Amino acid sequence: MDVSDVSFSSLMLPGQLRGIFMTIGPLDVLDILLVAIIFYKMYEMLEDTRAITIVKGLIVLMVLTMAANLMELHAIYWMLQKFVTLLFVALPIVFQPELRRALEHLGQGRFFGKSVFLNDEEARSLVKELESAVFRLSKQKIGALIVLEREMGLNDICASGIQIDGLVTADFLMNVFIPNTPLHDGAIVIRGKRLIAAGCLLPLTDNHSLSSELGTRHRAAIGLSEQCDALVVVVSEETGIVSVCEEGRIVRSLDPEQLCSYLRPIFKQESVSIKEIVANWRMKK
Repeated sequence: MDVSDVSFSSLMLPGQLRGIFMTIGPLDVLDILLVAIIFYKMYEMLEDTRAITIVKGLIVLMVLTMAANLMELHAIYWMLQKFVTLLFVALPIVFQPELRRALEHLGQGRFFGKSVFLNDEEARSLVKELESAVFRLSKQKIGALIVLEREMGLNDICASGIQIDGLVTADFLMNVFIPNTPLHDGAIVIRGKRLIAAGCLLPLTDNHSLSSELGTRHRAAIGLSEQCDALVVVVSEETGIVSVCEEGRIVRSLDPEQLCSYLRPIFKQESVSIKEIVANWRMKK
């Protein structure tokens, strides 16, 4: 009896699926494709911000909630369910910058914009321009904060400054950091070969063990590097010393060759972290 029931159900299953597919019309297919595209573009926009880590955390919580329900862990399921509900209520507050930016992009017709990638020749040229600008600034003791975006986008940081979107050249960077101008004290954000924004505000580090020699500019560079994968180049206004920050670490007193060794991997598919570069230097010594 049971075997016949299973066989009958298995025979009916293809027919049921065929019936479901027959009810799907061209407009339903278009509807599904549009929803998929919208969700993909939303993911792209979140991928360009530090908020993507919050989204991943929400997904993990939802998976845990479903698992607790399936395993009939009632106390854990109740707790997770209430927690997820509270988080969804707080989402408009947490993602306020992203929601505002999404509406701006939609109104400006840039919701479906494409990213621009660098080839090897452009990458070499950009590194040369950056190296030239940084050490010209260093020689004149002009303070500078240069943020190089990697995989984790920094649109939320860019929103705190003035949007520029100009081609990066040494002369352009020198003009941006002219003392006693509105953009001098803020950071610039570079994405690919474009300077996206200037005069941006960076979060300060909470690390109290740092040297007292490091001022606000260096602490802001370290603070951002603690929160994302960007590489931040700092030029000291007092001493002209060139430093780089990554993963909450700072390496100071770089010469042009050492700076280029940090900058080159930024524009390649395989990036090299500060820890790997420092380890290689120690091995050579």
